[in-house]
Amino acid sequence: MNYSLGPVLWYWPHEALQDFYRAAAGSEAQIIYLGESVCSKRRATKFNDWLAMARELAAAGKQVVLSTLALLQSPSELTELKRYVDNGEFMIEASDFGAVTLASEAGLPFVAGPALNVYNAVTLELLLKMGMTRWCMPVELSRDWLANLLTQCEELGIRDKFEVEVMSYGYLPLAYSARCFTARSENRSKDDCQTCCINYPQGRSLHTQEDQQVFLLNGIQTMSGYCYNLGNELASMQGLVDVVRLSPSGIDTLEVVSQFRANESGHSPITLAARGDCNGYWQRVAGLELIG
Repeated sequence: MNYSLGPVLWYWPHEALQDFYRAAAGSEAQIIYLGESVCSKRRATKFNDWLAMARELAAAGKQVVLSTLALLQSPSELTELKRYVDNGEFMIEASDFGAVTLASEAGLPFVAGPALNVYNAVTLELLLKMGMTRWCMPVELSRDWLANLLTQCEELGIRDKFEVEVMSYGYLPLAYSARCFTARSENRSKDDCQTCCINYPQGRSLHTQEDQQVFLLNGIQTMSGYCYNLGNELASMQGLVDVVRLSPSGIDTLEVVSQFRANESGHSPITLAARGDCNGYWQRVAGLELIG
């Protein structure tokens, strides 16, 4: 299996992103996604900055993919999306069907991101015809669902025509909204948010009355409160999954890549915390649960 680092979903200062990706260049991840995929108001790192970091990573031997916004809401965001698609150097991860259409019209290959919500083989067949080369499964689906879906793909004769990627570590992006939850938590309007999410480099926690951290607020994005961790499920991915994705939450995520690789056969199990980690979706139970 190959390992990938998904795009940084949090709003980090430009210098912090540079430091992270310079360290990632020496990591065991073969594929690195980067780019602003949550909110266009996060402008500390601009398009040309992303391209410069992408070139450095490519020079270090990494396969680089530029991730796009999952929720477009204005003409300016569409213009920026076109810049990503037309960058001329790197493949994109399409996070909405507008990006799929633009890439297809330009005759460019793309990765179908988890935000596309693809749940069946017929849709995958359509995306293949439009230029998809890799599909990242929606985060809430199980191993059983994936196995059944790939059986459908075999029946359609498309099973070997694309790579399968699974989000396997990190805080899960569960929902997107036109509203900014982080701004609202500071009694700010979205138009006057002052990009306050930069003050929460790992999101803002939301607890139940029983003090269980069920969600993290990340701008317009609602994240899981527990860290999804399939580090002990890698053996069950054999024959199904080509790329294991880890979503960065800090520089320590690079060490997690090494831990995952060491445990591919299940001989170096990873210690999981019952009130901090979860793997329920993969096991076809409630997402916050931890099995095994």
